Amino acid sequence: MVMSLLFSPLKLREIKLKNRIVMSPMCQYSSKDGFANDWHLVHLGSRAVGGAALVMTEGTAVSPEGRISIDDLGIWKDEHVEYLQKITRFIIQHDAVPGIQLAHAGRKGSRTSPWNGDKLLSAPVGGWKTVAPSPVPFDPNMDTPQELTKEGIEKVIRDFRDAAKRSLDAGFRLIEIHAAHGYLIHEFLSPLSNFRKDAYGGSFENRIRLLLEIVSSVRSVWPDKYPLSVRISCTDWTETGWKVDDSVNLAKILKDSGVDLMDCSSAGNVPGLTIPAGPGYQVPFSEKIKKETGILTGTVGIITTPVQAEEILANGRADLVFLAREFLRDPYFPLRAAKETGIDVKWPDQYLRAKRK
Repeated sequence: MVMSLLFSPLKLREIKLKNRIVMSPMCQYSSKDGFANDWHLVHLGSRAVGGAALVMTEGTAVSPEGRISIDDLGIWKDEHVEYLQKITRFIIQHDAVPGIQLAHAGRKGSRTSPWNGDKLLSAPVGGWKTVAPSPVPFDPNMDTPQELTKEGIEKVIRDFRDAAKRSLDAGFRLIEIHAAHGYLIHEFLSPLSNFRKDAYGGSFENRIRLLLEIVSSVRSVWPDKYPLSVRISCTDWTETGWKVDDSVNLAKILKDSGVDLMDCSSAGNVPGLTIPAGPGYQVPFSEKIKKETGILTGTVGIITTPVQAEEILANGRADLVFLAREFLRDPYFPLRAAKETGIDVKWPDQYLRAKRK
């Protein structure tokens, strides 16, 4: 019998993943007023049909001002829930776990979608004032954000909590808090974007405070039986920014705060950096966090082959592999990977004629 860690199950609290392959959150810029639609059903549903164990939505805004673009998916109002229920039902029917990434874009919001130029969206055409820990733009061509007041911070925390409640109603079984890629929570974590003098700025303990309060707020309404993940940028890739050792220390604290999985990415908070990207270039981050804290980790970034994914797991460098662009190229990557590695996995009945080749 061929043995494969890639196709071995993993239990997260009371949720069992049938394999270690996750569809990573990827923005689709295809919503109107935050509503999911047929694009999201087919996009997410096809990856469940294709054999992924965990299918994640794109970053889903917890408030209108938390969107990256005007076309982002949202879960800031009850009306968003109904169509999301249709999507989660389909994912579950195909033996996958539906997950949702809850997000706030912070100072990187109020944009047009990439294929519409990724430009600042002005108020007359639906734009909004962005917010951040400090009134510092991401780059000189972007709007200067408004510094969040204490009341504004409290609203952000409530928005994440309320979004978690709606996520449960919508049928999701895993929540991921987006604390990476230069968006609001990452902006608080990094000394390159957080210049506050109050309890939310300055020291490491103060800069992680918002994330810890969001985690606590989400956990207060998210059932104990369901897992909670946090995606972080493990490094800013600069000497003066957030570092991998900061991520290790944060992971230790999050592990004791009800977080089950660290989704390990990097960068996004500093424009114009040259990052040494290549196959599996972020795997060392998940490996270090896993080995030094004992928390489960996921890795992401230019993972494109079954052999590569198997090596990561076999050498204890991560517990899950998150595929992004490879899943855009091939929605059925898990079925192909199983065939290439000699693993017999269940195919949808409708597709069995293709399995028997």
